[in-house]
Amino acid sequence: MGIKVVIIGAGSAIFGLETLATLVRSPRLQGSTLALVDLNAEGLALIEALARRLIREWRADLTIESSTRREEVLDGADFVIVSIEVSPREELWRRDWEIPLQFGVRQPYGENGGPGGLAHTLRQVPEMLAIVRDMERLCPEAWLINFSNPLPRLCLAVSRYSRIKVVGLCHQLDIAYMMAGVALAHRYAIDVPAGVNSNAHPDTWSKARYVAEQMKPKVDIKAAGLNHFTWILDLRDRQTGEDLYPAFRQTLMALPREFEPLTRAVFEIAGLCPVPGDSHLAEYLPWCHDPQSRPWEKYNLYLYEWDRSRLRREAQWQRIKAMVQEGAPVDALQQARGEGAAEIIAGLLGEEVYYPAVNIANRGHIANLPDGAIVELPALVGGRGIYGLNIGPLPEVIAELCRREIKVADLAVEAAAHGDQRAALQAMVLDPCINDLDTARSILDAYLTEYAPYLPQFR
Repeated sequence: MGIKVVIIGAGSAIFGLETLATLVRSPRLQGSTLALVDLNAEGLALIEALARRLIREWRADLTIESSTRREEVLDGADFVIVSIEVSPREELWRRDWEIPLQFGVRQPYGENGGPGGLAHTLRQVPEMLAIVRDMERLCPEAWLINFSNPLPRLCLAVSRYSRIKVVGLCHQLDIAYMMAGVALAHRYAIDVPAGVNSNAHPDTWSKARYVAEQMKPKVDIKAAGLNHFTWILDLRDRQTGEDLYPAFRQTLMALPREFEPLTRAVFEIAGLCPVPGDSHLAEYLPWCHDPQSRPWEKYNLYLYEWDRSRLRREAQWQRIKAMVQEGAPVDALQQARGEGAAEIIAGLLGEEVYYPAVNIANRGHIANLPDGAIVELPALVGGRGIYGLNIGPLPEVIAELCRREIKVADLAVEAAAHGDQRAALQAMVLDPCINDLDTARSILDAYLTEYAPYLPQFR
């Protein structure tokens, strides 16, 4: 029986195109309706035209709807995929990073953690809650599948302040497979391109994925923790079941120093390997912003390349236009791999699947993290819901780092949902990047002043 899937943010340069391709290809969705939503009418028209071309050429049995107003298509939806960003993305993110620098705080990244993560949360949570209010009215039984950052904070807002079922999906486990592929390349004959790493640099993304895709059929990795702050718990050969963690540890530590130096330093101290790679890992650690030790130089931490990212998105739109207006080939999209929405939907429709990384509310799955916190861990997905695996306690030093981030996220979401300036300040002073109370106040005041048009909840 056909279902209805709504994609809000269908024009996302990061997630939209690959997600669309995987949904059109999905056998389980044949006979269903895809409803595309984006505020950009021109971009939405292009995505809709491309969807119709894919359906025609791939002989898919799908109905397409589209609207710039989500309330026109949400009625009766079974699944709502959300990939949104308050725009202009690059300009706002750059300012999230630059404003604290005026007060002597150099964030390592500034997207999901640090003062920039707070500013991002304050902008994004109200938009997400507006979506779920419409869902409660028009499709209260639908699942919300979230791709948007800061992912765990948005999922927390949905689970705390609405009745909507929510799961967050992220591809960061690929970095674990990339690191395993580099470390165990000789054993598994993995082709490792020069310069591969996890840095937030457009030139490295395709290399990391290339290594990860070679490694996935050969080994199984189980990781758990928080989104962009997970930890490899188990690493095994898929055929023999051999425990590869000792070999991985030994060879990773012996690699040239420039390969993931922060990850390896934390691995050595904590006893488990952190997954997301240095750029994301740095956001949640208190050792990555000191102006005297200059850890961004010590660990070669890359900032997000805002200008190159904007150009990359523009190039993606040119690619879509060529497919729609000039008949450029679409064959490559047959191999596109999305964030997992198609697999999660198939599982929730009754085709039980194991999924290696979902973001859901902790219900004792990680024993020494608070219940209700959004945790990332493997899960079984079936017709009755998403069931995270119980993985027991994390090592206490890791759990304490995670608990601090959980409390920062908790306060940031409260501040964003209610316009609570005290909660925002509390989130700021607990953040690992902050070591001075007056500095925290100054950064928050500057954010609230500059972003006043984006933050009506604080008026």
